[in-house]
Parts: sequence; structure tokens; C-alpha cells
Amino acid sequence: MIYSRNRRLRVNESIRSLVRENVLTANDFVMPIFVMEGENVQEPIPSMPGIFRRSIDLTVKECKELFSLGVKAVNLYMKVSENLKDNTGKEAWNKNGLMQNTIRAIKDAVPEMIVMPDVALDPYSIYGHDGIIENGKIVNDATNDALARMSVSHAEAGADIVAPSDMMDGRVQIIREALEESGFTDVGILSYAAKYASSFYGPFRSALDSAPKDNMEIPKDKKTYQMDFHNSREALNEVFKDVEEGADIIMIKPGLPYLDIVSKVRELIDLPIAVYNVSGEYAMVKAAAQNGWLDNDKTIIESLTCIKRAGADMIFTYFAKEAAMILNK
Repeated sequence: MIYSRNRRLRVNESIRSLVRENVLTANDFVMPIFVMEGENVQEPIPSMPGIFRRSIDLTVKECKELFSLGVKAVNLYMKVSENLKDNTGKEAWNKNGLMQNTIRAIKDAVPEMIVMPDVALDPYSIYGHDGIIENGKIVNDATNDALARMSVSHAEAGADIVAPSDMMDGRVQIIREALEESGFTDVGILSYAAKYASSFYGPFRSALDSAPKDNMEIPKDKKTYQMDFHNSREALNEVFKDVEEGADIIMIKPGLPYLDIVSKVRELIDLPIAVYNVSGEYAMVKAAAQNGWLDNDKTIIESLTCIKRAGADMIFTYFAKEAAMILNK
């Protein structure tokens, strides 16, 4: 005779919801946003259906709508004009630059929205790399100095949290010191601690034109600073170092193919963990749904819930607005 029957707790939705271990809400989401120059301009990104590059005015409008849906944080990326790109990234700390003006506009319009600007040089680089290039190599320490200047500039504009995504060694400490010295003790650092060199970033790079340029004299990819996807112990080393250097939140990127890393890190640290449900993950679901191979809404919610179940405290996802609407139904 069977006395222990697990199915008793699956009999109907009421009992299933009562014993449910993880519940997804709009509070879990951070929405990545692409910004471009101009006014009243919105350009679709073909590889990411439903996602757009917007001018600042329309970005502010979008942030108001996101906040009304319960999405309370945005992650900003700039589509920088070609004439402003160089090898130093100096446009990244222009006080009147596109990023800085966007931060100010959002904070003026939606003061309670948490604004997390991306900190990396690739949108500003003529080479499409996250760092400064010297003698055909991405140089670490000079890049860190540039990232620190960029972070302080973002803080001056009103950023709540800076998000270095570059994967240079030691940059969290350099940025933290720069913020402290400039009086921004309350500005947090969300560190991309375990960011892998991944094929899943393709649609994102097309959105910003930030892929490494085809040049025989420079690295053709980002594998000299982003992590090797074959490794997991290396991720723990990266995470521990960023925690020691003063990170407030740890990022793991990509998301769904790397949930083993999320789970391992969750068991070992107490800091909040962010996971990036990246552009390639978004594009795959959208392509399958458009072909009728997957149920769009159900797949979105299942995917994001799995990321949370693995240990994420927050999820950076292009589904944020759509998922919030689904959950609010």
C-alpha cells in the first residue's frame, strides 16, 4: 500500500499555489533600454521583435509606462554616433552626452525609477571592444581609469547604480574608490562578475553596432577578457574577487544556459544576484512563438521563473514589460 503520494499536493491550482516555492512578480525585473539621438524617434530592432531604439523623449515615455506596470528598474545602453567614437571612449564621460542626458531625463520624470547605466567602452569604441587598445591588445588598467571616469559621470547625472559589464580585472575596486572620492557613497555597483564570451549576444550587438570590428591588428572577439564558456570554477573566482572589491550586486550573464553557475554562486554568497536573460534567449523564444512552435506567454513566464528558481534576486530581461503585462492580467 502507498502512504506517501506526492500527487496529493498537485490536485488543483489552489493547493499547487499554496505550496509553490517561487513566485514571479514585476518586482523581479530590470528592463534593458536602447537609446539613440533625435526627437520622437523609434527604430525597431529586427532581430528582437518588440524591442526598439528610442530617442530620449520616447525613452522617458516608456519608463513611465514600465513603472506603472510595476517594473521599477531600467538598464541603459546608448547607440553612439560614429563621429563620437574613438579609442579612448572619452564621449562616455561627456557631461552633456547621450547617456548623461538620458539619466537626467528619466530621473526628472520618474524619480523613483532605479536607473542602472551600462559601464563599458564598446559603444564608444571605434574597435567595438570594451577596453582601450594599445599594440593590438585590450589594456586593463588604462581601461579601468576610463571606466571610473564614466561611472562618476553617470553618478553626477543621477544614476542609482552603475553596472560595469566590461570584465576588466580590478575595475570594481577602482570604480568604488572613484565614487567614494567624488562623494557618491550611496551609488551602488552591480558588477558583471561572471560574464561569458557567448554567442547569445548577437542581437544586442546589432542593436548598438558594438561588435568587434573586422581588423587583423586587434582581437576578433572578446575572449581575452570575457569568460570561457567551458568553465565554472573560474566564475566563482571572478565572483569572490568582485565581492572583495566592493560590489553590491553580482551579475551572471547569459541566463538560461548558465543556470548551473547561478545555482553554485547562490549557495556561496549572500549578496543579491542579478541574471541577464540576454538578447539571444529573447530572440529564440520570439522566433519560435512567431512560428507557432511555442506558446509565447507561457514560455516567457516559465523561462523567467526558472531563472528565479536557480537563485536570481533580479532578472535583466527584454521580456520585462511583456511579462509584467502577462502577470498583471
